[in-house]
Amino acid sequence: MENLSDLIMPASIAMIMFGIGLELKIKDFQQVFLQPKAVLIGLACQLLVLPLMALAIIFFWPIDPIFKIGIMLIAACPGGTASNLVTKILKGRVALSISLTAFNSFLILFTIPLIVELSFILFGEASQSFELGFWETMKQVLFTVVIPVFAGIGINNLLSDHQSRKLHKPLKIILPLILIVTVVKVLVSDNSQHNIDYPQYFHLFVPLLILNITTILSGFFISKASKLKHESAYTIAIEMGLQNSVLALFIANQLLENRHMSLIAILYGSFSLLTTFGIAYILKEYKGSKTE
Repeated sequence: MENLSDLIMPASIAMIMFGIGLELKIKDFQQVFLQPKAVLIGLACQLLVLPLMALAIIFFWPIDPIFKIGIMLIAACPGGTASNLVTKILKGRVALSISLTAFNSFLILFTIPLIVELSFILFGEASQSFELGFWETMKQVLFTVVIPVFAGIGINNLLSDHQSRKLHKPLKIILPLILIVTVVKVLVSDNSQHNIDYPQYFHLFVPLLILNITTILSGFFISKASKLKHESAYTIAIEMGLQNSVLALFIANQLLENRHMSLIAILYGSFSLLTTFGIAYILKEYKGSKTE
């Protein structure tokens, strides 16, 4: 099972990010950094609003405290490749999505251990401390996100417009397929490893689904209230809805060694891709004011 997570998942992520890079230009990132308001609001939503909303939802929810901590772990995790790809499919601001993923992947080195440890204390469990390895995390972000994206951008700049259009057509089918197959394989392998009886844990879907929907909507309407462009607003909404369940699984399994927290990550990952895509599609078509 470890070979699946250690080899197939990173390779698939790198392939997806390379494909996304093939449809980007350097100027897309220049705009993000010359006008950083969207990045700052996106990071604030992910780092502050998301965990606080999770806490508000589960604080009085009648479930075991260890499940509440598992939900807080999910809320502390960043978006990832899935959010980048969904943003591309829905024609959002892909450079913004990738920038949020990259920045958040650095900040979680500090925020995830803090949020998880505080959650253990808050919900009356024995406190557990852990660290995310700085160089290991940075290496993963570099080799699965940054290098593949900029390799794709470099090749895209060398192609003619005609060649670029021919290349983009199959990618629209290939990239989502790679993501779906990879996510399903990882979730199925972890599901079989934990031997989950889904009907027994059906009650956990309710707070997880509420968290997913409310955070997507909050990301969108906070962005609209901040006068961001419509494309930026639903891009941030996607980042809020698609947490990195694979990272949550790794932390729960390998660092905390807690199968109940692993269960939360598996359950959330089993539906969040579909619900986030569906809600984000509706928000994309939302006929609110298209602010500049």
